[in-house]
Parts: sequence; structure tokens; C-alpha cells
Amino acid sequence: MPRIIGLTGNIASGKTSVGQMLLALGAERYIDTDALVHRLYEAHQSIAYAVGEAFGPRVLAPDGSVDRHILGSIVFHDVEAMQRLERIVHPAVYTALLAEIALASSTGIVIVDGVKLLEAQSGALCQQKWLVICPEEQEIARLIARNHLNLEDAQARIRAQPDISRRLSLVDKVIDNGGTLEQTRLQVGIAFITGHLIYNI
Repeated sequence: MPRIIGLTGNIASGKTSVGQMLLALGAERYIDTDALVHRLYEAHQSIAYAVGEAFGPRVLAPDGSVDRHILGSIVFHDVEAMQRLERIVHPAVYTALLAEIALASSTGIVIVDGVKLLEAQSGALCQQKWLVICPEEQEIARLIARNHLNLEDAQARIRAQPDISRRLSLVDKVIDNGGTLEQTRLQVGIAFITGHLIYNI
């Protein structure tokens, strides 16, 4: 079984950037659970059918895939709807994640990136858990620029994220991504090296 570092943090906090830094430091694989969800939402996937049944045909594109924009406009404004979606998606993501991890060598290091890592079953797979944080205004600005959202929709997505203050005690490392790229890279390097030493004692 490879060593697994769980990487979590709110949407647009910079987890992908940290994941790429870890690859540069020697991690073997980087698994983005959001990318796994994208695959599960493709046409003819059982999860796409299940999401369509749960939220109605309006959340499906003409080809049968999930229209993530329409689905997001529902679940990011409705806590119960988000929980209903997670009950459908999380078990399938866990199964897909296990298959991805199985592709790594037994001595490798795998990075698992997921917003709900600590709340989902996948968190139990991780030997270390890292939390990436940055100021909320940075997250909102990145969401608007990256996802082409208006301010209201960006704020709704931020409000739907887990409470950071409750997660601090559940992780081994906190990476502050609110500064420069070099400042983040320095934190990641130190955390990676010290974590590697502790793991191999």
C-alpha cells in the first residue's frame, strides 16, 4: 500500500497548486477527486442516471451527462440538496479512488485531493491530512475568474464549504496559501520533508 497524503481545503483555496508542488517533490500520483466526479457525471454512467432521478431531467445535458452548472445552482443554495447529492456520489467516488490508488507502487506516495476528504470515507485511507487555506476574498476572486461566476454564485459556493475552524484539529499540516507562490512552496517543502521523516521513523 503506498503512503497517502490527503489534501483538503475549501474550493479555490489552491489545493491543485499544492498537489503539483508535491509531485515536483517526488510524489508518484496526484488524484483529484473532483476529476473523478467529472468522470462519474459523464453520459451513460450509473451516477449520472442516479443524479437525474434525484434532481430531475433539468440537471442532465442532451447527451445524458450531468450539467454541473445547473446542478451546482441547486445544491450550492440548498444544504439538504447537497447532502442528498453527496449520498449518491461519495460511495462511487470512494470506489473509483481505490482503483486509482491501486495503480501506484507499494513504495510510492499518492496525493488525494478532495474538498470533503475529512467528511468522506476516503479520509480514513490517508496517513497524513493537509489543509490548504487562504482568505475568503481570494477564494471568491479565483472562483469568479476561473468558473466565470457572478459574485452571488461565488459566495454561495463558499458558504457551502465545510467550516475551516472545525477542521484545524483534524489535520496534520496546515498550508497557508494566502501569500506568494514561493511562500506556499516553502511551506509545502518543509511539511513534505518532516512528514516523510516522521512516517519513516
